[in-house]
Amino acid sequence: MLISIVYDSGYGHTAKQAKAVAQGVLKVAGARVELIPLADGKTPWETLETSDAIVFGAPTYNGAPSARFKQFCEDSTRPAWVGMKWRDKVAAGFTNSGAQNGDKLHSLISMALFGAQHGMLWVGLDLKPGNDNSHGSVHDLNRLGSWLGAMAQSNGDQGPEQAPIQSDLDTAAYLGQRVARTASRLNRN
Repeated sequence: MLISIVYDSGYGHTAKQAKAVAQGVLKVAGARVELIPLADGKTPWETLETSDAIVFGAPTYNGAPSARFKQFCEDSTRPAWVGMKWRDKVAAGFTNSGAQNGDKLHSLISMALFGAQHGMLWVGLDLKPGNDNSHGSVHDLNRLGSWLGAMAQSNGDQGPEQAPIQSDLDTAAYLGQRVARTASRLNRN
């Protein structure tokens, strides 16, 4: 079972999140993972076509996914959308920004709509929000309270060696594991 992670990363923070998703995928027996950084320039459309699931990731800039990610979405029309080659594949998404909110939800909604246009089956988080009561902390899973996908926050004055924090990476890993488990169940049926 192959899970591909297609992502953009402007400064390395979202790449760190993508690697955490990959670690979660690999916790599921029989799962293989392919990291596809969009900065490399050439999208392996054949690999995406043979994938059982595709996880999309991009930083949120100005309330939307990065321009390079949006270009990938547009570029998918001929190689994937015209023939509906991703129909019934599992899809999910993750994003990172400098602000606590940063309008990351808009990026995840954009990714989910993109997946829907390709006939994909979206998988979100099944985690209650963390850090939402007096006993919670920033170390809780899903500390930013997202259900549509994994969100992370990286302080603007910290590089990827310091941010995002571990709980955001653990949430990304949880999403990767959930995607792989879902794809595995669908493959058995």
